[in-house]
Amino acid sequence: MSDYLDTLAEFVAETEYPDLSHEVVAAVRDVTLDTVGAIVGGSRLPENASLAQMMAQRSGPATATILGHPLKAEPMLATMVNATAGVALEMDEGNRFGGGHPSIHSLPGAVAVAEELGANGQRLIESILVGYEVESRMGGATRLREDIHPHGIWGTISTAVAVAKLRGYTRDRIRAVINLAASMSPANSWTPTFEGATIRNLYPGRSGLQGVLAVHVYECGYTGLDDGPTDVFSTILGNGLDTEAIVRGLGDGYRIQQGYFKFHACCRYNHPALDAVLALRRDEQFVPERVEAVEVSTIPMPAGMVGDYPQNTLGAKFSVPYAVAAAIVRGTSDISTFYPETIGDERIREMAGRVHVEMDPEMSLRRDGHPTAVVSVRLDDGRVFSGSTTAIRGDAENPVPHEELVEKFLSLTTDVLGADKAQAAVETIARLEQLPDVRKLTSLLGG
Repeated sequence: MSDYLDTLAEFVAETEYPDLSHEVVAAVRDVTLDTVGAIVGGSRLPENASLAQMMAQRSGPATATILGHPLKAEPMLATMVNATAGVALEMDEGNRFGGGHPSIHSLPGAVAVAEELGANGQRLIESILVGYEVESRMGGATRLREDIHPHGIWGTISTAVAVAKLRGYTRDRIRAVINLAASMSPANSWTPTFEGATIRNLYPGRSGLQGVLAVHVYECGYTGLDDGPTDVFSTILGNGLDTEAIVRGLGDGYRIQQGYFKFHACCRYNHPALDAVLALRRDEQFVPERVEAVEVSTIPMPAGMVGDYPQNTLGAKFSVPYAVAAAIVRGTSDISTFYPETIGDERIREMAGRVHVEMDPEMSLRRDGHPTAVVSVRLDDGRVFSGSTTAIRGDAENPVPHEELVEKFLSLTTDVLGADKAQAAVETIARLEQLPDVRKLTSLLGG
């Protein structure tokens, strides 16, 4: 009897490039550009550079590029390094309908294995598309436990699906790989984000490695449960999995067209308030020194995001009071906003003490047409400026021109790759479906 896993596996097996519209292919290209940019941009942080060196040294068949470095590694290890680097700057894309950040959980493994196989661009597009779709649908259908961090949770499955697609698996084999991968899903908490422990960045790296490994262990003859996702997401990582929701409308459209791109270098929960406060700062042109109080009403989020003043970069990226205060003082929320020297700025520390955040249970990122944040700034002369955000800038409901995605990519990658190679990468991704071998792209991304 067919069930949701059969339906999902059949979708993966039967999705073929010739059936995709120009709009869907363009969405895959944009997500590829954005995700590769985030990986390369984060690749040279000290811990990521050290991890890259170690994994390259420990690899036997070094057939996959470690992006941002003149190094190669075994695809499982390259996937781990690249996915880890891709979340380090908090600039990777995501999807508000589920799955957290589907691309960073599927693209690194897809690219690494496609490079090893010498796959063409169309096969890579197929694999990214199905991995993203499965990740987002699994995530949207899971009722996560309160303290579980979503990074990596569904990534093992999405990476395994992408790799199985590249290897031409049939429906039954894809189903078997999904079940194996589900039982290999990592369990992660929110705590490291608030303490600023960068082990959190390894969450998608671990799940990506496990996803590639799931396909290998299937080939070795290992077997999984008949319904692995329900076992894990209904009893361990979550309190329920709506299996009907996973396949509802499957094939009628693609989640990759409903995602968002980040233009603030921090956790997505900060973005509604940042959109509003930066618009107020630009439009009202008030002087930060005149600000007496800032009231923020926004979406529900983990309590740690409105906790104590952060002590380090990662902690700052997960602090709403800090991000809002820094935006008021500096007028930006770019990567430099979260550098240690910026966190040490006493003007920002003092401003953060004036920021009060309330979570409104009626607000939701998934509720179109309703505010996701309302911000009021009170000055010392009694004036009050108020603004709100509905759809966050960069979301599919509030898109930016493609040129801004290119600018973001170049800003993240030029220092690593050099101007010529960064521009060549943009042009190569723009014709991804025409590539006879994805190595033409990865050869540009080695750094």
